[in-house]
Amino acid sequence: MFDLIIRDARLSDEQRVDIAVLDGKIAAIGDVQGKAKSERNLAGRYYLSAGWIDSHVHCYPKSPIYHDEADAIGVNHGVTTVIDAGSTGAQHIDDFYQLTRAAQTQVYALINIARTGIVTQNELADMTQIDGPAVEQAVARLPDFIVGLKARMSSSVVGENGIQPLIKAKAIQKAVGDLPLMVHIGNNPPDLDEIADLLTSGDIITHCYNGKPNRILTPQGELKAAVKNALARGVRLDVGHGSASFSFDVARVAIAQGILPDSISSDIYCRNRLNGPVHNLAHVMSKFFSVGMTLPQVIDCVTWKAADGLRLTHKGRLEVGFDADLTIFTVKEEAHPFVDSEGERVEGEKHLIPLAAVVAGEWILTEEGKANVSTI
Repeated sequence: MFDLIIRDARLSDEQRVDIAVLDGKIAAIGDVQGKAKSERNLAGRYYLSAGWIDSHVHCYPKSPIYHDEADAIGVNHGVTTVIDAGSTGAQHIDDFYQLTRAAQTQVYALINIARTGIVTQNELADMTQIDGPAVEQAVARLPDFIVGLKARMSSSVVGENGIQPLIKAKAIQKAVGDLPLMVHIGNNPPDLDEIADLLTSGDIITHCYNGKPNRILTPQGELKAAVKNALARGVRLDVGHGSASFSFDVARVAIAQGILPDSISSDIYCRNRLNGPVHNLAHVMSKFFSVGMTLPQVIDCVTWKAADGLRLTHKGRLEVGFDADLTIFTVKEEAHPFVDSEGERVEGEKHLIPLAAVVAGEWILTEEGKANVSTI
């Protein structure tokens, strides 16, 4: 007997399948025969995907600048897994790990190369903050929690140090066994060309569609040569929307040229969740319908593509043996306003509404789903 069967679920490619769960894993897919302790029938009305993964959040509750609670940005809005992007460095990573064990949302971390993490806006302005041995020791202590490194490479963060923190980050990356390195890009210096030239296969450029002068596009709207070369080497693009790092115009021009994101992420924390322009991952995902992406493309960017980028080998796919992390959602066809980080307003034609999350086989209604509890 299975623990859970979800029947007649609609996939993003419009296939309809049953999904069976046993012991926190996907046990069967297709026309599932047999019984379960619990059954849900979506009657082809609602979509189901592998559990949504938000590759860039800030959910260390004790952070003085960017903080939130994992479940407030996670399962409450259909996101089963979040990756905190550098809120903590070696000094606080153990405390962060312990705090997240009580969450229903599954939490991983990219460790900040600065010892203190983001307790100020300029954590890499002092090179003595970058402590390679401390990062190595933290990765050794928490190998199942720390999935990569984070370096914020914009002028307000690095001060007078230019590209030097990134050179140090690449050395630390090599010492810890080549975990993915996520690099925040913003205002220069350092110039994006310098940053891109140092990145190697598996590294991640976050805030990839920011509208700042140091963006991925030239003034003529073409992809910068250094970024093009980096992508050819296997460097990945992450959205990291945030309060100041997503431009509809940049995304529209880039996507029209086939420069799609590898992962759609929110860069969410309490203020941009409550006040916008982020609100939640579904809201960010919905913006990409207005810049030329399809539902399957959007879902890929928060499931298997996100999992591949962070080497979460047991997540992101609807396959037997994978973690039974699932998101149930609907697509509402109605006018819906969206605002980017530059203040541009777009009237969208549809938006995603997450109704339930399944984490390791456990069914959890979202805030939106609780309002529709009689129908799912």
